[in-house]
Amino acid sequence: MSLLLGVNVDHVATLRQARYALLPDSPNAEPCPVQASLDAIAGGADSITIHVRGDRRHMQEADAFRIKDAIKVPLNLEMGVTAEMIAIALSLQPEFVCLVPETREEVTTEGGLDVVSRRRDVGDCIRVMQKAGIRVSLFIDPEIEQVRCAAELGAEMIELHTGCFGNATPATVDAEIERLAAAARVGHEVGLQVNAGHGINYLNCRLLEAVSYLTEYNIGHSIVARAMRVGLEQAVREMKALMESYSSSK
Repeated sequence: MSLLLGVNVDHVATLRQARYALLPDSPNAEPCPVQASLDAIAGGADSITIHVRGDRRHMQEADAFRIKDAIKVPLNLEMGVTAEMIAIALSLQPEFVCLVPETREEVTTEGGLDVVSRRRDVGDCIRVMQKAGIRVSLFIDPEIEQVRCAAELGAEMIELHTGCFGNATPATVDAEIERLAAAARVGHEVGLQVNAGHGINYLNCRLLEAVSYLTEYNIGHSIVARAMRVGLEQAVREMKALMESYSSSK
């Protein structure tokens, strides 16, 4: 099966909020995350990812519902493990959610969710989502203990945090690829769908061909940045072309 691409459009909302944070529903508010989602799909996106954060720094609740109503591909809601976000997810009914860590101090999500230390609340959240028919992914660091815990808690998917890989130097990149490869291999062995995301871009994505068993990349910043030069539809099309040579098992 071909490698799938989930496109995160949060940074489109970030740009809108830079001018229209107090008036996100104004007819003048631009750029539009809904239109960005449709453009990404036109370029070949297999799913759309959004993250409604507790502080609403970019994507708003209204955006989430408008995007859900507008698109014909699966919606992936990234969410903190909080009562507020659980309620939003149950109302929104995305095809799947990705549970992520969230702190107000960070610029963007940094590091994976520690499911080992948070077994109880993460497990409770997984059961609530699944009871509502929503599939669950856990955004975790490429650590074997975290992968095995995700499987024990009953998640269908994991998304391996590739931030350390994305920031690696030539001297450290091979070690980061091996960490990802080992985690993906264990994830496959315990029956998890294995995705990857954070810091993947047009320069480093081919290096991930050394990591077997991946199903989907989730990419936002790099695609939105490229879109400033060529437009979002073309930026997605270019990323999909780079992904065509990936083989899930070597």
